[in-house]
Amino acid sequence: MPIQKQLSVFLPNRPGVLAKTLSILSEASINIIALAVHDTMDNAVVRFLVDQPTKALLLLEQEELYVLEQDVVVAEIGNRAGELARICQSLAEADINIAYAYCTGTKDQDSGTLVLKTDSPDRTIEIISR
Repeated sequence: MPIQKQLSVFLPNRPGVLAKTLSILSEASINIIALAVHDTMDNAVVRFLVDQPTKALLLLEQEELYVLEQDVVVAEIGNRAGELARICQSLAEADINIAYAYCTGTKDQDSGTLVLKTDSPDRTIEIISR
């Protein structure tokens, strides 16, 4: 269960902007491992996990995009009812705040992947590992 670098990119919320941004990464052979898009009225915050975060950061900054790099916890979790609630409860009991999270899995998978941004990544790993 590693701590990984996540990139958050602030983009205008208009057709084609995300496609252009993803093309920049694709043309540089950067693979997107996870993606979450959160919209506001005028902008979108796009969160990426990529296989080459430093290279991606530099490329996006060359495009004059505003990019933040954060440490996030990436965990494989069981794909069953209550698993996510159990993790969140354990973190709450340890007084660890979850700033945001995103996850995925399909009904046919035994496990899924959870991405967590917390105020204490190392402690988050310790607690989730129990």
